[in-house]
Amino acid sequence: MNTIQYLEDQAARAERLAKRITDALTIEKLLTFAGERRREIEVIGGKHRRAQLRRTAR
Repeated sequence: MNTIQYLEDQAARAERLAKRITDALTIEKLLTFAGERRREIEVIGGKHRRAQLRRTAR
């Protein structure tokens, strides 16, 4: 499992758990955590795309 897959899995798990519980504070924390993981995916994905573009530009 690579880093992006791991982060996607963590975000999805947090989102699923947030749907099953009723405590508002815990829901907020889980959704915040999921959002942070998804932002990390965006950053890693952006770095990966830039590296690919640099390789193809040579």
